Amino acid sequence: MPRVAKMRLPQSLAAKRVAFPTQGAFAAASQPQVEAAPTSWRFATLTGRLTELSSPGGTAALTLAFSMVLDAQQAGEPVGWVTDDESIFFPPDVARGGIDLEALVVVRLSVARQIPRAAEHLARSGAFGLLVLDLGDTVHVPLPMQMRLRGLAQKHESALLFLTRKRRDAGSLGTLVSLRAEARREPVARPAPAEREVSPTGNSVFTCTAQVLKDKRGGPGWRYVEVCCGPDGLC
Repeated sequence: MPRVAKMRLPQSLAAKRVAFPTQGAFAAASQPQVEAAPTSWRFATLTGRLTELSSPGGTAALTLAFSMVLDAQQAGEPVGWVTDDESIFFPPDVARGGIDLEALVVVRLSVARQIPRAAEHLARSGAFGLLVLDLGDTVHVPLPMQMRLRGLAQKHESALLFLTRKRRDAGSLGTLVSLRAEARREPVARPAPAEREVSPTGNSVFTCTAQVLKDKRGGPGWRYVEVCCGPDGLC
């Protein structure tokens, strides 16, 4: 089904894919690498399905989530980000990574448990190609809600990405989650502090990895890697 309102692609968006920071901690510039992957960490891969990206912390998950936001914006798709008052990304770093903030709809709620319901209203409009739900570590999404969200994603050919904070051995949000990945951030291996690898601007280099634990379409086991660099002044 055609999108209700396609977003005009801003000229300011970079042609390359990059990764993103959170809370001002990490900026990024990367060339993605997909290892042994029958599919890839791209907007088209998530279309029509529920995806969960989890990590014990938030940095790597937000970096990879904004990589998906950029991919959707480059495809001309409107994006919505739903979160609570306790969690938010750092807008200047996100904008520096190429995201068009004026085209990103951000919904902040005082009560975290309202996030799935708000996302349902946005999904039902058919106006969004990608919806990101920052659920944190406490929000539960009931099965009936998951069924409605999955039906809306399939009906409008959109993607719903849940961000959760938990370990990989914890269960997913539910059986209707079609793809689940664990996000990790690791420093790039280097022989000695004096010879550590840095970006052209002098910032430290690290990797953000999405290790796929479940994929109902392509099978688990593949992973997606972005090589990123820290913002100015972070070594």
